[in-house]
Amino acid sequence: MNRGRPGRRVGLAIGTVALVVAACGPSGEALPTVPPALIGPSTTVSPAVDLTRAELVRVLADHRLVLTDTQAPVRPVESPLLASSPRAVYQVILPEDPGKGYIVVYDFRDPNSASEAAAEEQHFLATGPGRIQSPEGYVQVLRQVGLTVVLYGWLPDAARDPSAPEVQQALEALGVGFPIGG
Repeated sequence: MNRGRPGRRVGLAIGTVALVVAACGPSGEALPTVPPALIGPSTTVSPAVDLTRAELVRVLADHRLVLTDTQAPVRPVESPLLASSPRAVYQVILPEDPGKGYIVVYDFRDPNSASEAAAEEQHFLATGPGRIQSPEGYVQVLRQVGLTVVLYGWLPDAARDPSAPEVQQALEALGVGFPIGG
């Protein structure tokens, strides 16, 4: 009986372990990461994400911050609607904290779907499983920009770059906010 290639079984086992570790949530200041093959939808994003990226560049530039594209497999705490949506990941350059500043933009088919997903994420982050997956003091910024939802999180007490608070300030000027209750 053919049970598959041994290398494939080892790869699947390693991927499963990485997914289980990532599901435990952040244990400190960094967002969890998993191999790209395990991070969700492989669907490409729509042009709406490019428009949101342009808005991110604009609001961040007002604070002298620079946005870059990244291939980092960032996986923040997500409700089911966000977890199943196409996404793009960007990073704000924070020279004294190069592993931080990740912004995730989720793509939806229409503004109502984006609003529904943002509201679900807002509730998820404020209560139950979403709340316990973030360390004490973790600040999340959740915004809707047209067909997209923007999510950014940071831990002020662990921030090393003096520009870190300005990322949050810049994002709060973007689109429609969904404040996370405490």
